[in-house]
Amino acid sequence: MAKLHIKKGDTVMVIAGESKGAQGVVRKVYPESQRAIVEGSDIKQLSRHTKPNAANPDGGIIKEEAPIHISNLMVIDPKTGKTTRVYRKKDDNGKSVRYAKSGEVIS
Repeated sequence: MAKLHIKKGDTVMVIAGESKGAQGVVRKVYPESQRAIVEGSDIKQLSRHTKPNAANPDGGIIKEEAPIHISNLMVIDPKTGKTTRVYRKKDDNGKSVRYAKSGEVIS
């Protein structure tokens, strides 16, 4: 499986779909289905109906972020604050590092 351009903790912008233009932080990545859960105020949410349990004694309807396909997300450059493409190259130690178009290292 190929490496993904998005990792947990990245700040991303949604470039297509219902939440287009919204920004948020990647909370979880599912590489097998090529989807990510993005935490943010304008991100599409799902309503889950839950039974009462120890964690949620009342049960009811819980809102949570919907998974978004990775092709609809773009990393925000830490230097410029705009969306950027991500590419990889080896650093001095021979380790593969993610870089933004501006040359800034993305952690």
